[in-house]
Amino acid sequence: MAHEKFTVEVLTPEGEVFNDEVEMVSTRTGVGTLGILANHAPLMGMLEPTELRLYKTESDIVRFAQSEGYLQVVENECLLLVEEAIPPDRLDRSELQDRLSEAERCAEEAEEGSEERERHQRDARRFKAFLDVGSG
Repeated sequence: MAHEKFTVEVLTPEGEVFNDEVEMVSTRTGVGTLGILANHAPLMGMLEPTELRLYKTESDIVRFAQSEGYLQVVENECLLLVEEAIPPDRLDRSELQDRLSEAERCAEEAEEGSEERERHQRDARRFKAFLDVGSG
């Protein structure tokens, strides 16, 4: 069953990675997984690392490994501002595993409760999520 479409734009610091009409957006915020359809109520949220799925149709799905960022839904438009949005086929599992190990090591060595430790833990969560996206 076809759904009404709405505009979605995905931006990173490097520029636009997606701008098209979709039937649904599937992502995750700090409070859980979220599915957005056309005519969604206005919404702002902080995004967590996950697999971002943009459903152009039920069978045409554009996927990205999405990092932390922000989401805004207003007037039938959805904007995602993220640090990274990488297609799964461009993820390097070996590099991600190395970066995950380094982030976990640095977090362990950083002072308890420090901003440095939090940053390394956040990086580790992102690398784990990207590994999950790359293997799924």
